[in-house]
Amino acid sequence: MKTIARLMAVAALTCLALQPAAAQTITSKTFAYFSVGGHTAAELDAELSKRGPMMKHSGARHPGATKIKWGGSVTYVRRGSRCAVGEAKVTLSTQIILPRWKNRNRTTASLALIWDTLASDIRRHEERHAEIARQHARDLERALKKLRPESDCERMQARVDRVTADAVTKHDADQARFDRVESKNFNDRMMRLLVHRLKNRGE
Repeated sequence: MKTIARLMAVAALTCLALQPAAAQTITSKTFAYFSVGGHTAAELDAELSKRGPMMKHSGARHPGATKIKWGGSVTYVRRGSRCAVGEAKVTLSTQIILPRWKNRNRTTASLALIWDTLASDIRRHEERHAEIARQHARDLERALKKLRPESDCERMQARVDRVTADAVTKHDADQARFDRVESKNFNDRMMRLLVHRLKNRGE
């Protein structure tokens, strides 16, 4: 249903003096909003299609998105005659972009219910994208820390690059898989959520 803007950068530093291996995942999450107008369901659909964040890979706009930016650094140390990862730091920043309906308080009860249900589901969906990214960042950090030494630092850096590339590939695949499942189940999920909200409102 949505895609991700991403950047993966792991900066490789020169071999340093021997020091203990360490890793620290640094993550941040922020929110941004875009306003939509409209007074009917059709107008809301049109507004979301017109003002939602643009997805680069499809060229289409979506009702929400999660921008993901990876970064970090790796240092290399000598261990005897071999080169090893000294310190590995992975950073991750996520920005969740959500819609905000400016006419929410001037609408019918039924349309307000539908909007609230949809907006809540969009937020849950994007929060999950951010969590998937965080899990992969932690996995990458652990993988870098566990790498065995190589005969020289060029080989060590090449292994770091391969592990990083593999992590990006797995991350992208998991995000795409999540989107496919969510898209397939969207109608059933929305109906269940609407029924649940209606029941709660009647209690």
